[in-house]
Amino acid sequence: MLAQPSLFTRWLFVMGLVMGLGAHAQTGPQIALSGVAGGKALVIIDGAAPKFLSVGQSLQGVKLLAVEGDAATVDVDGKRQTLQVGGAPVSVGKGRAGGGGQRTVLTADPSGHFVPQGQINGQAVQFLLDTGATTVALGAADAKRINLKYEHGQKVRMNTANGTSTGYLIRLDSVRVGDVVAYDVEAVVSPQPMPFVLLGNSFLNRFQMQKTNDQLTLEKRF
Repeated sequence: MLAQPSLFTRWLFVMGLVMGLGAHAQTGPQIALSGVAGGKALVIIDGAAPKFLSVGQSLQGVKLLAVEGDAATVDVDGKRQTLQVGGAPVSVGKGRAGGGGQRTVLTADPSGHFVPQGQINGQAVQFLLDTGATTVALGAADAKRINLKYEHGQKVRMNTANGTSTGYLIRLDSVRVGDVVAYDVEAVVSPQPMPFVLLGNSFLNRFQMQKTNDQLTLEKRF
């Protein structure tokens, strides 16, 4: 049985949706341009370590077409996008059900919880794995820090330790933990402060989970 998170998670979760969100199209890989040098582009794909690409070279389905000044043009699934050095990550090409590797292994902390570092839309966050949470959940402060436009999401009613409040149901372009990535992941943003981002079942259900001692293996299902 997986270790359950501490009591602070119990005051949170969606009690009822005002109305369901419609299906969202999945987005392509998140790509950012970190720099250019000697006709090469230093690109970041889905928050992974930066890699240099030469014109005509491809990496994870991203092909570099041209480098000019502090800009680079890439192609994904026949769609072109021009990136600027230091610009925000952008999604290019067709949607994908997953990305990155097929499996990752997490190690529990001394209290038995799984608190991996990860990324949402290419931005670093601190997760707490919570198999009792319906979706990924984060506080408004974290959402603002990573530039989520959650106010445009579907309003939901939430019960917290301080009473009923209004949260926002949204879709995340990508969620990365270790070597695995999932795309188009449902999440809820709470107005209450949260010390972690809860890694709930909208992400976990896409993986087969196997716990051995203090290690948890996530193996991609789809």
